[in-house]
Amino acid sequence: MATDSERLVEMVESHRPLVLIPTHEEGHALMCVREAALAMSSDLVVWDAVTGLVDGVIAGEEPIAETEHAAAALYHAARDGSASLVCFLDLCDHLNDPRTLRALRNLIQVMRDRGGCVVLIDHRDGAPNVIKAHAAVLDIRLPDEDELRVIVRRTARRLHEERPIKVDISENDLTAIIRNLRGLNRRQAERVVADIIMEDRRLSAGDLDLVIQRKREHIQSEGLLEFVAAPSSLDSIGGMGRLKRWLTNRSESLSPRAIEAGLPAPRGVLLLGVQGAGKSLCAKAIATAWKRPLMRMDVGALYDRFVGESERRLRETLAQAEMMAPIILWIDEIEKAFAGAASQSTDGGLSRRMFGALLTWMQEHEEPVFLVATANDIGALPPELLRKGRFDEIFFVDLPCDDSRRRIFEIHLEKQGLDVGAFDLAALCAASGGFSGAEIEQAVIASKHEAFGAGSDVTTTMLVATMAGSPPLSVTMAEQIAELRAWARVRCVPAGD
Repeated sequence: MATDSERLVEMVESHRPLVLIPTHEEGHALMCVREAALAMSSDLVVWDAVTGLVDGVIAGEEPIAETEHAAAALYHAARDGSASLVCFLDLCDHLNDPRTLRALRNLIQVMRDRGGCVVLIDHRDGAPNVIKAHAAVLDIRLPDEDELRVIVRRTARRLHEERPIKVDISENDLTAIIRNLRGLNRRQAERVVADIIMEDRRLSAGDLDLVIQRKREHIQSEGLLEFVAAPSSLDSIGGMGRLKRWLTNRSESLSPRAIEAGLPAPRGVLLLGVQGAGKSLCAKAIATAWKRPLMRMDVGALYDRFVGESERRLRETLAQAEMMAPIILWIDEIEKAFAGAASQSTDGGLSRRMFGALLTWMQEHEEPVFLVATANDIGALPPELLRKGRFDEIFFVDLPCDDSRRRIFEIHLEKQGLDVGAFDLAALCAASGGFSGAEIEQAVIASKHEAFGAGSDVTTTMLVATMAGSPPLSVTMAEQIAELRAWARVRCVPAGD
């Protein structure tokens, strides 16, 4: 696979006059530009608002006088003609000035005629559309295991030079640590390695748990992917018998034997159903059955007020998910996330572009990332999502049957520290017809609060009275649920028996 600098060389040599590099890893991006300049034996100048234009290859050169202003630097780069590569840092914030925008457009034309290239490295994808029309975009890739190994060794060496550290780790344990750093960018990986070493001035096999903990903190601080704890056993999930059998059957497709035989790995499922019926629990069931980490994508956090930034965030999040593979990637209430893709939206086509990027990734990604999408409203789903081949299966999660409700009562009574044997489960099942798993859980919790306030024990009678006083969603939204069931009857596979 080509490196970031090699991909940049390809773009420049294909006569692209402008390359945009939206990234928070400015140091790495600038290094890639320098490597590309050296590979092509090209002169390079670099600009920022504090220094102005300066030679980008030879260190220690004096900046060009009076080029701190963006428009002046762009004008000078167009007039000078000596450098075939010109790199600007954080220029997008200056393009609100009409003179600066005009100067950039002039420089792009000059570079097109000259066979050179302007490279914009910015913390956001905020270039105006008139500029993007000329641009190729270079997305900085996350580090692979070879680069992560270099980062670990370099960070350990730096900390050892500051104050001696003890390295007591086998090659296999080091490889395990490196694999668990996958999915982090270079800055995050270096910070995690520094943290685990500074904890006890050691690098050892015992640091693996701390690496996983720090990785979770970094990923969740970005607000895009979130680790979700899954049950330790499928027995702790009531009902869903058909889905459980499907998972057990498909687990064989994940074995090394199946991979060697060329059997395609499962790619994803869509879970439709009644609110509170257990779609989220199904996502956790998949992670439990296949013993893979479950990551929930916060699609709301992807949307950004800056033009182009939302698409970049989606690309980075999906790339991060691939680097962390094998994982289960969960998109909750997908119809809300891409609501504008199914209708004439008022967001300038952003939802449709985001949805298109997701569909492309679903078709083309190669790493073992299994996508679980949940939805409540079929009418809001774009038709393209339901086409055969997008998902391995579309399951309908209905309200639990009698046997499933019995098991759900057992689970939640035990969870609240109550003696299951003290309750009449047959009476509870009869009283809870039409209740979802979430509603049963809340009935148990509400009864426990009531009993605590009255200074008594939770009883079957109390639970039945609690449920009778709080009608379930199947009553308050009977028409919508009937319509959903009718739609799913011939289009989906029931998740339960």
